[in-house]
Amino acid sequence: MEQAVQHRGRKPLMAAGALGVAAALGLAAAFGGTTAVAGTPTAVQGLAATASLPNPYGGGSSSGSGGYGGYGGYGGYGVDPFGGSGGSTGNGYTGGSSGNSAGSSGQAPTANQQVGLVYIDTVLGYQDAAAAGTGLVLTSNGQILTNNHVIEGSTSITVTIVTTGQTYQASVVGTDVQDDIAVLQLGDASGLTTANFGTSADLQVGESVVGVGNAGGDGGTPSAAAGVVSALNQTITTQAEGSAAGETLTGLIETTADIQSGDSGGPLFDANDEVVGIDTAAEVVAGQSENGYAIPIDTALGIAKQIITGDESDGVRIGYPAFLGVQVQSAATAGTGTGRSRSGSSSTGTAGALIGGVVSGSPAEQAGLTAGDTVTGIDDSTVTSADGLSTALAAHDPGDRVSVTWVDSSGAKHSATVTLAQGPAA
Repeated sequence: MEQAVQHRGRKPLMAAGALGVAAALGLAAAFGGTTAVAGTPTAVQGLAATASLPNPYGGGSSSGSGGYGGYGGYGGYGVDPFGGSGGSTGNGYTGGSSGNSAGSSGQAPTANQQVGLVYIDTVLGYQDAAAAGTGLVLTSNGQILTNNHVIEGSTSITVTIVTTGQTYQASVVGTDVQDDIAVLQLGDASGLTTANFGTSADLQVGESVVGVGNAGGDGGTPSAAAGVVSALNQTITTQAEGSAAGETLTGLIETTADIQSGDSGGPLFDANDEVVGIDTAAEVVAGQSENGYAIPIDTALGIAKQIITGDESDGVRIGYPAFLGVQVQSAATAGTGTGRSRSGSSSTGTAGALIGGVVSGSPAEQAGLTAGDTVTGIDDSTVTSADGLSTALAAHDPGDRVSVTWVDSSGAKHSATVTLAQGPAA
């Protein structure tokens, strides 16, 4: 049975300003809400009140069923390159808190559960916002496993090793948006202790588990939430949260553990303190977490290995996306919507990606694109919608030179060659 839940791993810490937030995709985001807020958003019926944040996807999260927690670890089985000692605890994304802060489970993690655990803090520069989450140390030289939604839209990433307090700047090795996995690389890191990865292959319904992470996204001592596996191979659909789009995830572990906002990207441990999943989501009813969801560690580690080996297939992207720097909506039909391709209409009736705003200093601004223009082509590809522009740009890398064709509000046609910039994490 498919469940509708909301991302739980990322907690927006502050936001101010609106224009340019759609560009957080690094491609062509839909023209969404632009309400500016200051301070930490409060929870709405246990969910993140992210509708008040600038949201490139249209509507923000609504009150209703629950939020997503963090994925689980990677099935490293103790062998290279992801074997290693110590059970790492981590929470990824901290998207609006559900009213329960770190430690709300009333249980502290064991020392073994904190080995290899990291906190992830991100700056979302195009949203004038910040967020926090969790991850796990994959390798001694600083490769980190987390949820993609923990770092989505980020322009700067700082990672803190929980057991030592040491901090590092991190870059994105690669992402898998569809399966919500990301791998980071810490700068100048060596000799790190990796998380204690197990396998999810033998996990059974009724088995005891513990979710560990940065519940609430406030740092400090990690939280731990005990529960049991209540179901396997579950499918859920998340609600959009901030710069993170809603998504459908399959094959998940369902648990009774009280997964909180901020736990995304953190580990789900078995009774042997081995990571068997990555906490990713939670279903929330009337402000209370009903079910937690984790990506099986074998699945997460398989994707991480693909990313690290540079295999850009099956939805995996290596590095950062190319960035044009426009805020757009489809120009095919009039109306409003809450999806990535919110529909609209250009004054000329031209089908394409209608520009709602241009990021200052971006390739789009340098080319002369302005609000009200409609992008109709990228190189030889015809663009008929916002999604079409995103697809066309996704085929390119930062530094590529492309020809952009557009029609202005008076109906005049234009074309310019631009060099695509490096966008925020996809």
